[in-house]
Amino acid sequence: MSHSHANCFKITCMKTGSYAVMHFMVAIAVAYLLTWDWRASLAIGMIEPLVQTVAFYFHDKAWSRNDGGLAKAAEAFELR
Repeated sequence: MSHSHANCFKITCMKTGSYAVMHFMVAIAVAYLLTWDWRASLAIGMIEPLVQTVAFYFHDKAWSRNDGGLAKAAEAFELR
């Protein structure tokens, strides 16, 4: 399937954004359950997901670039 560069970038950004929202919510909730301190929860829950979201963007781009190689590897290990 062929996609324009702009469309792939848009999809990657949308996936990254939805991942970020979900990650912030989970991180803040878990931090609150561990600390029972809303200030610590916000600090922990904002810093770690922010760093993780930036890392995810580059991780997803690397997967997209290697998609052809992954498809060939999957075919090689496919059970018939």
